[in-house]
Amino acid sequence: MTHPEFLPIQWKSTHLELLDQRILPGKKEFLKIVSVEETILAIREMAVRGAPAIAITGVFGLTLGAKSRVGVASSKDIDSLLTSVLESRPTAVNLSYAIREAKNRIQGITDWSLITEVWESYGKEMVKLDLSANRALGENGLSLFPKDQSEYHIITHCNTGALATAGHGTALGVIRSLRDAGKKVIVYADETRPFLQGSRLTAFEMMEEGIECYIITDGMSGWLMNHRKIDAVLVGCDRVAANGDTANKIGTYNLGIVAKEHGVPFYVCATKDSFDLNLKTGDEIPIEMRKESEVTQFDFLKTEDGKFLFPEGKTSPIGARALNPSFDVTKAHLIKNFITEFGCFVPEEISVRLKNV
Repeated sequence: MTHPEFLPIQWKSTHLELLDQRILPGKKEFLKIVSVEETILAIREMAVRGAPAIAITGVFGLTLGAKSRVGVASSKDIDSLLTSVLESRPTAVNLSYAIREAKNRIQGITDWSLITEVWESYGKEMVKLDLSANRALGENGLSLFPKDQSEYHIITHCNTGALATAGHGTALGVIRSLRDAGKKVIVYADETRPFLQGSRLTAFEMMEEGIECYIITDGMSGWLMNHRKIDAVLVGCDRVAANGDTANKIGTYNLGIVAKEHGVPFYVCATKDSFDLNLKTGDEIPIEMRKESEVTQFDFLKTEDGKFLFPEGKTSPIGARALNPSFDVTKAHLIKNFITEFGCFVPEEISVRLKNV
């Protein structure tokens, strides 16, 4: 998907096009987004997902919002627009950084047409910077894998590839870089319930790349580490606190505990904007709660004539309740290294490393 570069976010000057990740891998269709309201809906409904991709999409959504307005922009109208996009998904820090920078870039500007130009330029800049950061991150990750080893077995969680970024990816970017360095990589992709970003999206990307990949359920990692040699766990992240506690897709924490028990190095792949030094620990990271129906129903249980075994594709009793936190926090002591575009380092070095970036 990176040969040629696969770009799930495409700005077309008059509108935004997003690869609809809700219907992958069954269909490859782009959504045409023409307003800030449609942008917010696409983010909330996970047509686009992944912290870097959400941030870029949010800025182009602001651009569409500004483009629809004329005349003089009041500070109240600007703040209302910024807040509406910021609140679309709360856990990933990338979006809040992007919104803050978008506001800073229009200080003293009150003409909506000029604001549109500034935000459009910023969105394009974000795409280029994210692609560059991902490629650098992938190359830096190579240093953590023995050069004299020809084959690596790696577990991933959620989707951290081109679909979650402007292209190339973070954790999957490291895997791509290993492949490009001539190594054989075998990927074990956690399905990542309930939205199945691993089985739907990571497996899709790996198949597109020709990288060997096996889907495992979220509860299989312990068995896998106990029965096969796993060289590393590679995950992405949505927010990293100052002490190294890391929020990522629900199930990451479990994977970190199992990796620690089996002596498997657990690596978090993060670009600069994933770090939030304003938060001392992961206890301060807001966790998004999503709708219960994502857990209680699915459409794969059907009879031979195509009818659902459960009404409306439910996989649980009618009326059953469910919890659906979208993220959890992996404690810093479970993380061996952070892999970033500015190097690899242990959690204790975060504050020092970030000061120099």
